[in-house]
Amino acid sequence: MSAHEAANLTREETAARSAAIALHAVRVELDLTTAPDPLRSGFATATTLAFESTAEETWLDFLGERVERVVVNGTEQPVEWDGARIRIRGLGVDNEVRVEAVGAFSRSGEGLHRFVDPVDGQAYLYTQYEPADARRVMACFEQPDLKARYTFVVSAPAGWVVLSNQAVAKVDQGIGVQTVQFAETLPISSYITAVVAGPYHRVTGEWVKGDQRIPLGAYCRASLHEHFDAEEILEITRQGLDFYDDAFGFPYPWSTYDQVFVPEYNLGAMENPGLVTFTEAYVFRGASTQAQHEARANTILHEMAHMWFGDLVTMRWWDDLWLKESFADYMGSHASTAATRFTDAWVSFAARRKAWAYQADQLPSTHPIVADIPDLEAAKLNFDGITYAKGASVLKQLVAYVGEDAFFEGARRYFQRHAYGNTTLADLLAELSDASGRDLTSWSAAWLETTGMSTIVYDRETRELIQTDPRPHRLAIGCWSWQDDHLVRTDLVETDLVDARTALELPDADLILINDTDLTYAKARLDERSLDAVEAGLSGIDDALARGLVWSALWNATRDGDLPARRYLEIVRRHAPRETHIGLLTAATANAAFAVGHYVADADRAAEREAWLQTTWEQTTHHETGDAQLVWARALAAAAAYADTHAASLIGWLAGAETPLELDADLRWALLTSLSATGHASVLDAEKELTRDDTATGRTAQIRVLAARPDAQVRAAAWVSAWDDHTLTNDHLDATIGGFRTGDSRALIASFDDEYFARIRDAWSERSIEIAKRLVVGFFPAADSLEPVDAWLAANEDAPAALRRVVVEQRDHLARDLRVRAAQ
Repeated sequence: MSAHEAANLTREETAARSAAIALHAVRVELDLTTAPDPLRSGFATATTLAFESTAEETWLDFLGERVERVVVNGTEQPVEWDGARIRIRGLGVDNEVRVEAVGAFSRSGEGLHRFVDPVDGQAYLYTQYEPADARRVMACFEQPDLKARYTFVVSAPAGWVVLSNQAVAKVDQGIGVQTVQFAETLPISSYITAVVAGPYHRVTGEWVKGDQRIPLGAYCRASLHEHFDAEEILEITRQGLDFYDDAFGFPYPWSTYDQVFVPEYNLGAMENPGLVTFTEAYVFRGASTQAQHEARANTILHEMAHMWFGDLVTMRWWDDLWLKESFADYMGSHASTAATRFTDAWVSFAARRKAWAYQADQLPSTHPIVADIPDLEAAKLNFDGITYAKGASVLKQLVAYVGEDAFFEGARRYFQRHAYGNTTLADLLAELSDASGRDLTSWSAAWLETTGMSTIVYDRETRELIQTDPRPHRLAIGCWSWQDDHLVRTDLVETDLVDARTALELPDADLILINDTDLTYAKARLDERSLDAVEAGLSGIDDALARGLVWSALWNATRDGDLPARRYLEIVRRHAPRETHIGLLTAATANAAFAVGHYVADADRAAEREAWLQTTWEQTTHHETGDAQLVWARALAAAAAYADTHAASLIGWLAGAETPLELDADLRWALLTSLSATGHASVLDAEKELTRDDTATGRTAQIRVLAARPDAQVRAAAWVSAWDDHTLTNDHLDATIGGFRTGDSRALIASFDDEYFARIRDAWSERSIEIAKRLVVGFFPAADSLEPVDAWLAANEDAPAALRRVVVEQRDHLARDLRVRAAQ
């Protein structure tokens, strides 16, 4: 077995291991005192595991620099380690195994990530494990169904903040060193244990309800503290804990609630019990919109829901990943609406999260919400729009089906019965069925165990509601008519749709909006009369959710080639300037930019690029200061990478000329990147900008600017760096790839297509899956033919399944682009 194969654990072998092992307690000792020294690549780690076994031997998982010592029941054994698995022999019924090793500091965001802040030279550490990177920090049984009580003991430089899942039990101070021992956890899985260490800026608070008193902490890097709006974060946290305490009927299970915003993070956030980590992008360095604050609140509440769904009760294996992610995605919007000032969170969900689900559900790799996950590589790729957003959409349908009271009563019973254990789909359905009095077997079969989605239309002539791929839907049909030059909802008809065709008498209306109020999960099509109505009056609809559903219907029709891209762009140019919901405006501008680049016919693209650039320019320069202007300015910065019509003005803005809005550091870098891509920014310009913003974000942005210059040698250097420079961090790799792809670059980079297909298989086997996936996705050729990718797939039928899945998905995106462009 190769090291790559050994690292890719399978469902069958882990099931066999859990059948033989009963894990009780794990003690992890980490020496992080080497972290400030950039020349030290590793850290000492020692793990002691107490467990029962019915097998004479098994293995522990560990990825690191070396394993130095293995002791089984007091007897030292020869080290048998293949780079991923440590073989342990001579087991009895009751066992204590100690492994002493050296782990490697990560630069990819997997395991124990080390970041050095260029502002002050300080090192910051955090862990990120899901689904299986705890083994980069400790020797462990790396599977969710072997829970244990963990005790962490961490040695770190004196003065550092040191955090883990539980409260501090004891601190021993030495000369320049502190050793922090944390209280023992309740039973949890390895992938949600966590450690954070470094000179983080700290803001503290408290949540008190009845006899519950939980200390709260919010943390960021010291150099970001002036931008850290910790009080809003803590306010959302208290509101969420109040809500979940009532809704779930199970007291918050952990002793602390710390939230740390960390650099170079691969995810939005991670639900480590008592110690949630977030991307630093949620610390807004400059201007930020209401939509950004809403998204952050949603993420805070999403991760908080995991304290119950996922941490308290955990799926047995990654097949049931939805048991936590679908619920958390649903609860993020539900709790935002119910408990915070972001009362229209479902609007953003309809516009953004469901768009992610619709896209994922139309890929060849679509899968049931309850997925078949044979191994860890498959698990890594299933953190997708199906597991999150489709699952949440389906749960919203379930709530409509069984009622909100029954839904939460079922959840309460689920927590009480399975606290600190592992479950499957059947366990949850049993509680929901019992609470609601409904047999959910057929509902589960229709929604959780199938793939794809329905497309629903209303036939005005036959007065029928028609769906493809029939499923049971509970939905509402909105009837909107013109009144005083506005579209006004005159009727809302709720109905059940089960069969392919259902007779439905609707009042005459100018706009028939299928799935009004957004109860179900389906693509809704607008008939021609309805399309004419929204083309004239979309921005006049006074219900933001209804507008969001119309925007969604338009976008889905454009992606499918049913609505010409140029007509869609005309609708955006007419109505987006009057869109008052910032989340909808943000989505509309992003979709318009994508349509120009991917769906407009080649012959029309230059004209559409110029028209879109002009729209963003006019809205940026004519809008009053505020969220809408900021959205348009960001859209302008992106559009300016493809045409230099306003380059002179943008150069002037960056040089200090009068501007219609304040340019924060992030917007300045975005504008400079576009100027670089059109040949209007030099290396010197990038160096000057870095002098203004010599921060981690600034250094990453400079990499993108330099790689974006429209010079063949520059793009070639970026290509080589991305593939061959293994010192690039995850963020720096993204910036390199992003610069390489910026602007109208196809002529500059098409020559690399053949090399791409020659490289990807080696990259997949040699690099971590996080880095390999960024390379495979980021560099996929935007060619005008499917032949090269089809040839690779035919010649590489034996390639790892996860790699083939990524390539097949990228092929499908390209095929859609070509198909939609041809339909124009």
